[in-house]
Amino acid sequence: MKKKVLSVLMAVSLTAAVLAGCSSGGDASTSGSGAASGSAVSSSDGGSGEYALIAGTTTPDQHPYNLGLIKMSELVSEKTGGAVTLDVFGNSQLGNERDLIEGLQLGSVQVTCVSTAPLSGFTDTFLVFDLPFIFETVEQARAVMDSEIGTEILNSIEDQGIKGLAWFENGFRNITNNVKPITVPDDLKGIKIRTMENQIHMEAFRVMGADPTPMAMGDVFTALQQGTIDAQENPVPIIETNKFGEVQKYISMTGHLFSPAPVFMSKDYYDTMPAEYQTAITEAAAEATPYQREQIDEQNVTGLESLQQAGMEVNEPEKAPFQDATKSVYDEFVKDEAGCVSPDIYSQVEEIIAQYPAQ
Repeated sequence: MKKKVLSVLMAVSLTAAVLAGCSSGGDASTSGSGAASGSAVSSSDGGSGEYALIAGTTTPDQHPYNLGLIKMSELVSEKTGGAVTLDVFGNSQLGNERDLIEGLQLGSVQVTCVSTAPLSGFTDTFLVFDLPFIFETVEQARAVMDSEIGTEILNSIEDQGIKGLAWFENGFRNITNNVKPITVPDDLKGIKIRTMENQIHMEAFRVMGADPTPMAMGDVFTALQQGTIDAQENPVPIIETNKFGEVQKYISMTGHLFSPAPVFMSKDYYDTMPAEYQTAITEAAAEATPYQREQIDEQNVTGLESLQQAGMEVNEPEKAPFQDATKSVYDEFVKDEAGCVSPDIYSQVEEIIAQYPAQ
């Protein structure tokens, strides 16, 4: 892996991107736009370091995923005197989220930042974050991510060749649609809504009467535009940077899920590096995390303002009816079975949440 030649890496990466683009369905767990910008967005010196790392995301260039990775790139370069570089490719140029996770194992990608939903195909450990309304505040979610159990979850797939570096985030998910404002669960009846391909997410919408429809994120804008689906659900920064306001009339601030975003690195690649470079990478990821979360906080405000200015109607429904409507999801998915949330992990997360009561 040492002395990587950028042209070779790019050839591998672009091949992956072409294959992803030719896929008929794609992975429905992707969380960003499918439009490629055609170039890396990074502050590094074009991959000329002794160790030239490539990072891929599915999100647009100005999304906080990418901004956080760019900050990490700057810190890595600074800490290693340019010996380690990190180029960031957004907009699904290197594939969807499943492609990127598998790319860490195959060696075509060295770093990625993804949502937790597609990780259900690799481990059940992250599933606790997919329970609807488990978090009421950002403070609760961050306390869990930064806790001992949060660290255990982040590191839970190291035996599969994937090293956890940090917890970035995507924020609370909200519903957009073209039918009507969503004020109570019954408003979702009959609405065809794009979700990630995650059984807990899909069941939560199913019990509220919606028709959950997994779909690759790169196809969502066109599907909304053509009326193939009525609705989608995502955090404000995703809704705004993907310009969904151009094809959606209503945004309902349901906050039904919080989306952590683990930053992962190929463990095989990491293990080839000298100890001082390994330390530089882990420190850079940790130091970039507060900055990334600041970008989320800022874009949650400015993004919503932008969507309103573009003509979207915003409403903030009472959450209690939605929480009551999705209680059965907990009964179905919190148990000691494959594909379910570990009761022990759930209990530890609940203990932490209890220390940060919602106001």
